[in-house]
Amino acid sequence: MSEELTDRQMAGEYDVVVVGGGAAGLSAAVTLGRALRSVLVIDAGEPRNAPAAGVHGFLSRDGIDPRELLELGRTEARDYGADVVEGLAVAARSTADPTAGAKPAFEVELADGRTVGARRLLVTTGLTDVLPDIEGIRERWGRDVLHCPYCHGWEVRNKAIGILGSGPMALHQTLLFRQWSPNVTLFLNDAVEPTEEEWEQLAARSITVVDGKVQALEVTDDALRGVVLATGKVIPMEAVVTGPRLEARSAVLESLGVPSVEHPMGVGSHVEVNPMGGATSVPGVWAAGNVADLMGQVMASAASGVMAGAAINADLIMEETTSAVREARQAALSH
Repeated sequence: MSEELTDRQMAGEYDVVVVGGGAAGLSAAVTLGRALRSVLVIDAGEPRNAPAAGVHGFLSRDGIDPRELLELGRTEARDYGADVVEGLAVAARSTADPTAGAKPAFEVELADGRTVGARRLLVTTGLTDVLPDIEGIRERWGRDVLHCPYCHGWEVRNKAIGILGSGPMALHQTLLFRQWSPNVTLFLNDAVEPTEEEWEQLAARSITVVDGKVQALEVTDDALRGVVLATGKVIPMEAVVTGPRLEARSAVLESLGVPSVEHPMGVGSHVEVNPMGGATSVPGVWAAGNVADLMGQVMASAASGVMAGAAINADLIMEETTSAVREARQAALSH
């Protein structure tokens, strides 16, 4: 990442510090930059979608390399005056002065010891996919091991697709992927117990069901060839779908007293925010993107960043207006 900021440049206070430089964070930075706010984006350089060959469902950018999309976003953010720095934010603390009306203010700490001040804080750190402990899953993740049909279904259409039972979404994923291929197999993997109604649905959709635990994936010539059961039997497959546990990357928010909680669908943990802009339970702190919305695709994350940026700007405007009114009243009393 170009344009590393010096310690001197980071010594000042920004209107907004954005922790996380993905689609949500960069979209917020562009929105805030266009609103003439001083913005710093801190990016750890660990995008969740890095293993994927392309971003899908993003209008006008379908199939773009994830890294290229981020580089374009950084350029746009910088064009509107935002600073972008590479680094890992590990914690933040409130520096609000009670004698100054307790206006929100924060200090963000990076892993290398640098700190930076902010009037407002937006956290867009995303999530971590916790994959099943099956040999070969992580190496093929984002390639021919998938999770979202809207992200990757077109690329595996009409292929032999295996759904690895690993959690509460397995049956839902199975029925979804049936839209993209008539050749879908559900591996129960000792983790899924279909109900009578679900068995009926699977049969009606001509979905094959395989009992027994999955041990590994069979890969030849850098391509998935099949699913290996604990018995040693190999079921030929061209793509595999799994449902990872989705864990919010919430360390910075946790350090401020914003907890991550279990998602109501049982698929992982997320941070609860106000749906109208992303405000958290701590005044002056917002969250956007996958850290709050586990299911959001890249375009949805970008949209949430725009909304959060607008909400933060509005909040700053009200703070500045309140201060201006107070100063005007004091000036009038002094005459």
